[in-house]
Amino acid sequence: MFTLKSIETATQDIKKSRFRAVAAPIEDEQSAKAFFAAHSDPSANHNCWAWRIGQNYRFSDDGEPSGTAGRPILAAIDGQSLDRVTVVVTRWFGGILLGSGGLVRAYGGTAALCLKAADKIELVERVRATIACDFADLALIKARLTAHGVMIAGESFTDTGAVLTIDLRKDAADEMLVLVAAISRGKAIVSMEN
Repeated sequence: MFTLKSIETATQDIKKSRFRAVAAPIEDEQSAKAFFAAHSDPSANHNCWAWRIGQNYRFSDDGEPSGTAGRPILAAIDGQSLDRVTVVVTRWFGGILLGSGGLVRAYGGTAALCLKAADKIELVERVRATIACDFADLALIKARLTAHGVMIAGESFTDTGAVLTIDLRKDAADEMLVLVAAISRGKAIVSMEN
């Protein structure tokens, strides 16, 4: 899954109607609502939108026939394997009716055009773990973990060693735990947080 790096905009004219899509990364439903409020144009005929955060999603046709605007925008988001993304497509009516199929293509196509042009970053699921190790193993464990892209979120010391709090990729967690066990010859105590 991917999300957007920053806000992206795309515009196209279809049978004298102007369609403008604005897409952005979001963290929650409130940020999506704030984005719609900031990027909707009250002078336009329609401001249709969609957002997805994990399994949660919403969309709005904003007065267009049911299923012809919001759902195609959401399909454009899903079609590019995006998450934590919102898109608002604004339409200024040009006097020519597009029909249901034309609206689906116009809204979905404008959203897809915008999303294709956007810079994307991979969403990586992370887990947190703690590692209790001896001073003798500490430097090597830290060096190997950081070399593998593991983020050290905290470090505290005991009488005999240290306790590291780390954030690591969920898909690489088992590999990193085997690495820590090998470095410490099985002496380090690792616990995963839920």
